[in-house]
Amino acid sequence: MNANPGRPRLLRELNDRAVLELLGSSGVLTRAQISEATGLSKVTINHVLARLAERGVIVQTGVQAGGRGPNAALHGLNPASGYVIGLAVDLETTWAILADITGRTLAEVTVPTDAADDPVRAVHDLAGRLTTTAGIALSQVRACVIGVSAVIDPATGDVGFCYDLPAWEPGVLHRLRLRLGVPVSIDNDVNLAAVAERALGAARDVRGFVLVWIGRGPGGAVMVGDQLLRGATGTAGELGWMPVPGAPVSDGVVDRARGGVGAAFQTLVGWQAVQELAGEHGLRADHVRDSVAAAVASPAGEPFLDELARRIALGVASICTVLDPELVVLGSDVGSTGGPALAERVERAVAGMCLGRPRVVASGVPGGPVVRGALLIGIGQARDRVFFGEGGEAEGDQAAGRPRLAEGTP
Repeated sequence: MNANPGRPRLLRELNDRAVLELLGSSGVLTRAQISEATGLSKVTINHVLARLAERGVIVQTGVQAGGRGPNAALHGLNPASGYVIGLAVDLETTWAILADITGRTLAEVTVPTDAADDPVRAVHDLAGRLTTTAGIALSQVRACVIGVSAVIDPATGDVGFCYDLPAWEPGVLHRLRLRLGVPVSIDNDVNLAAVAERALGAARDVRGFVLVWIGRGPGGAVMVGDQLLRGATGTAGELGWMPVPGAPVSDGVVDRARGGVGAAFQTLVGWQAVQELAGEHGLRADHVRDSVAAAVASPAGEPFLDELARRIALGVASICTVLDPELVVLGSDVGSTGGPALAERVERAVAGMCLGRPRVVASGVPGGPVVRGALLIGIGQARDRVFFGEGGEAEGDQAAGRPRLAEGTP
């Protein structure tokens, strides 16, 4: 009697998964290369490739010339087996990208955000534009991931609170899923930017890091390995509320006159505070990004950068006292525009405020870290659904702080 009746099937599933994950991270490979990387025999690889090709999840993409004997066939993921939509929604702009399951971008659109518009209708319209441009049906989308500046309930994956875009309210996730008819998940924008930083940017080679996002209001994200720290209520990283020296302690009330908390770290490094500081130093521009750029470009801007770095360092030092990260990444328009000039100043200031000595660097993600992070999470979810029948509506991984990353994708 067979004491392990499920063993052959389990081995097949494990072998299939190993090959699919390898192709997902490495691109196209020959049979010999797959065998060497997985440790499976060439006979086993033949069976695996035949099964996966029959299922339509891999295809032969060409041949590798130059070796002895016949040219070796190249195998890769089938781009048509599934598609992904990533969106980044902020107060000013909505950026949406459609990619195939290999990570190749097929369509992209950027539109002004209408805060008064119904988010379900807005997302559905953008999804329609993307899929029409790409020549696919919306039903072929296997994951849609949306980044919003909001607190996300870790138990449900739904929006808990969104100050800038109040139409993004509890219940919007369910409505989006009903309207689009595809798996949808929503995540905090800074968390998604951290995912992109981990996979594509300055944090690729570290064990853990903190992303500090100096946006309209300051935010942050902590990653240990590939795991995001979300907190018990989803409010981990809401740095605007963090008490720091030189700022009044928040009473827990949102100050709409100042566009945010109205106290704590927000009053030192929120966009309004940064613009006021720039004006005091004679740097006047319509956008905080342009004020920082002007400061970096001129020696006259150094006093502004010094004071801005000192303010940012107050928050970073508070974080480092508790977490002691090896790396702090400055994201958003302020961090990326400030570049090394700002990051080096912050690093020096932090070293004088606490025992921790983290490296501080500017974001290394090339354009759109929030939408890039959304695509990475979405591609990971879509691959699980297409290849392994897993994923569901994806609340589980999000609630546990375990984003499913698609390694090797853009």
